[in-house]
Order: sequence, then C-alpha cells, then structure tokens
Amino acid sequence: QVYLTESGGGSVPAGASLRLSCAASGNMLRNLCMGWFRLAPGEKEREGVAILSRDGTPTYIDSVKGRFTISKDPTTNTLYLQMDNVKPTDAGMYFCGADYGQCTFRAGWYNYWGQGTQVAVSS
Repeated sequence: QVYLTESGGGSVPAGASLRLSCAASGNMLRNLCMGWFRLAPGEKEREGVAILSRDGTPTYIDSVKGRFTISKDPTTNTLYLQMDNVKPTDAGMYFCGADYGQCTFRAGWYNYWGQGTQVAVSS
C-alpha cells in the first residue's frame, strides 16, 4: 500500500511560480513510477502533466515543457512539481499518482492517488 499527500497549491497570478509537493509513504517506494496529473475545470478526466520514471527520467506534456520541473527527494520520499511562469490554462486540481507498473501519462494505469491540491491562476 502507498499513501500520498499533496500540498503547495494556491491562487497565483499568471507568470508566478508554485511548488507542489507529494509526500509518499508505504512499501517499496523505490519501485514506484510517480507523476503529477491535473483535473482541469470542467473536465472529467485527469491529464498527465509530468512523470518521473523509476530511474529518475522526467517526461512532460508539451504544454508545460520548459516551465515545469518534476523531481524527487529520495531521502524524504517526496515528489515535487516546480511550476514556473504559470498560465491560466495550468489551473486545476493537481494529483500525485503512483504505481508499481508501467510509467505512463494515462491516469487509469495508476492505483495510488493523493487527495489533490488546487491551483488557480488569474490572468
């Protein structure tokens, strides 16, 4: 079992920065693929934003490349998402997802989720 707790969301103006955190606890954390997913306003499905594979390789969707950075502190088992130069289209509920299986942007593949943290961006 894996437990995830997100924090760091807030309401910021366009162009600002935010850092989201996801504290992980549980078993075999080193074997997890982890990522950040966004549920945008009005949408029904979570969208993968950034994924960190087991070997530490980050992958991003095109819309956040060059602005977002995903990273992990193995000493504290905390996953981060540094969000720079945020845009109104970045707004939504951000979830940390984790799974022992394949690393993918498809939210349906992930079995472990946090409760989410809200990000609002004003133009």
